[in-house]
Amino acid sequence: MSFLFGSRSSKTFKPKKNIPEGSHQYELLKHAEATLGSGNLRQAVMLPEGEDLNEWIAVNTVDFFNQINMLYGTITEFCTESSCPVMSAGPRYEYHWADGTNIKKPIKCSAPKYIDYLMTWVQDQLDDETLFPSKIGVPFPKNFMSVAKTILKRLFRVYAHIYHQHFDSVMRLQEEAHLNTSFKHFIFFVQEFNLIDRRELAPLHELIEKLGSKDR
Repeated sequence: MSFLFGSRSSKTFKPKKNIPEGSHQYELLKHAEATLGSGNLRQAVMLPEGEDLNEWIAVNTVDFFNQINMLYGTITEFCTESSCPVMSAGPRYEYHWADGTNIKKPIKCSAPKYIDYLMTWVQDQLDDETLFPSKIGVPFPKNFMSVAKTILKRLFRVYAHIYHQHFDSVMRLQEEAHLNTSFKHFIFFVQEFNLIDRRELAPLHELIEKLGSKDR
């Protein structure tokens, strides 16, 4: 959760998305932070008893956006047009951007450009009250789960790019513990609710196996 980063500089790539204090979603976020503090991530990602699955996924999706925002914010100076002319996760995986609205045909672009498109697109989805309602009693739309899955699939690509292309910078900044904890939490969450297709996770397959085996 974002409380992991509490004592550090608050440099983020995009503005932080806040969950309104006093709302039910804020209470859920506090519950998640408390269970995460116990150190058992498998348990921390489980749907709390009596809670709505969509709301739990919404709260966690916002939090992962904030975490990745912060993690990528720490390495933006190393992720440039010249260092990362394509958005990749190692030599075998390259991503082209399309959002289906403004850019319909996938375009090849640099990693910083791709991540800017991606995080701006995610932010637009999170700010859309019809998709991510913050008021009590407002129902989630029928397509909520498919939108959440697309958001998480795309956020995974930022983790994959950081691990493959910038892990040396992460280590120099002594951020690897934060990155690993954040990614482990993310992976356990998407596995718990089957939110990302296994093929999409292939660029970090070995790391995911390693994180999972340590926890068995």
